[in-house]
Amino acid sequence: MVCLTGTGCGEKEPKSSSGKLSTKKKVQPETMEKSAMSLDEALAKRRSVRSYSDEPLTNKEISGLLWAAQGETNKLHGFRTSPSAGATYPLKIYLLSKGVLSLYNPESNSLEVVREDVDTARLARDCLSQMFIAGAPAVFVLTAVYGRTGGRYGARGERYVHMEAGHAAQNLLLKATALGLGGVPVGAFDDDAVSRTLTLGATEKPLYIIPVGHERK
Repeated sequence: MVCLTGTGCGEKEPKSSSGKLSTKKKVQPETMEKSAMSLDEALAKRRSVRSYSDEPLTNKEISGLLWAAQGETNKLHGFRTSPSAGATYPLKIYLLSKGVLSLYNPESNSLEVVREDVDTARLARDCLSQMFIAGAPAVFVLTAVYGRTGGRYGARGERYVHMEAGHAAQNLLLKATALGLGGVPVGAFDDDAVSRTLTLGATEKPLYIIPVGHERK
């Protein structure tokens, strides 16, 4: 257990259904790295950045980025930072860092490691060899389970899912800008290859890959 909040440390790690220890990292919103930059300034300064230094992101920066994309803002109704048609929330957010792939849980504000052996260079090749992805200290992957929204809205649900992905991606990129970080949304990739590299579930499809880091000067 790696605690980012200072609470819950010393507790035994829960076992997963496979019998292996499940590693969870708390990312409570109150631990986020906050910025004095206004929304207007972030909008004006946001640019696509494809070259990153070796400086890693802090836990607070990662927390802020995840929360901006899909953080829960209302415990009673489960509302999140990004609007979702019918509050169906089809998106799943993954963080890939140093080969470790973790899934973000908005309800508990936690990251759970799902794989520890992802080849980031292979993921970059899946993205039409955009190798700057492999050089980013953090890569956020947005996937969608279309059935969550399509079950209510039918064929039109696909459009709503894509709208929501855009909302979440822009939130994340604006937060990155406000924190003095750079990122770029990547949509050019081989869907099936990405799914295999990340071992995504059969019902989820990759929509966005967003590398984030400190811009190399």
